[in-house]
Amino acid sequence: MKTVNLAEKLALFDSHWDPKVVADYNDNEIMVVKFQGAFPFHLHENTDDFFLVLEGEMVMDIEGGAAHPVRTGELFVVPKGVTHRPRAEHECKVLLIEPKGEPNSGDPATAAAKNRI
Repeated sequence: MKTVNLAEKLALFDSHWDPKVVADYNDNEIMVVKFQGAFPFHLHENTDDFFLVLEGEMVMDIEGGAAHPVRTGELFVVPKGVTHRPRAEHECKVLLIEPKGEPNSGDPATAAAKNRI
């Protein structure tokens, strides 16, 4: 057991769209990531997608649906099977929760490796 300081972890990297695992929770990975620009539209067939904005503002685009602004202190959950795209005009810091081994793009062939910090 240990305390994880999210601000300290976020200060360790400058890259965008590069989630870093900071803790494990049951069969899930807790990650921090920085967003800027737009991630490609994608979906997760077998799991919901959890986003908690720690700092800044992002927009969650839902294919064929509305765009949802998500601000500091707010969270957004995309149901499994829904095609979506997070984007941020300015850098946004986000906490993610995903099942261990879940590709960040929903597709193992295009997913970035998740490093642990």
